[in-house]
Amino acid sequence: MAKKSETPPIYVTRRGPNLTGEMQADRDRIAEIPEGERIRVEIRTGRVPKRLAFYWAFLRNVVEATHCAPNEKILHQLVKLRTGHTDDVIMGGYVIKVPASISFENMDEPTFVRFLDSAIEFIALEFGITPESVERAA
Repeated sequence: MAKKSETPPIYVTRRGPNLTGEMQADRDRIAEIPEGERIRVEIRTGRVPKRLAFYWAFLRNVVEATHCAPNEKILHQLVKLRTGHTDDVIMGGYVIKVPASISFENMDEPTFVRFLDSAIEFIALEFGITPESVERAA
């Protein structure tokens, strides 16, 4: 999420060589920029909220089926540690690995897809549960 002192991002889609505001609110904000004014654009592909929702639902299903963790948030921390999605912190002369963020702000969609694939692989190997097995059970 954007910080309060920042303006929210404008989302655009590519149409040939042009970038066009995705929604009317985006197009309205673009229209407020004076013609010919130089603007800075940071290219980042958008995250897919449905994919993130799938991940959390899958974790909930794994916890319900295996009781491997008190809740999906704790399982999420374990998944990040076991898939190597960590940050290194130096404490007392030792390097300690702590779970890194998967927030929209900190991870682009291609990186999240790789993380999700690793998470599914870890869960399948460790707990014997796959998204397909959850669908069959439902």
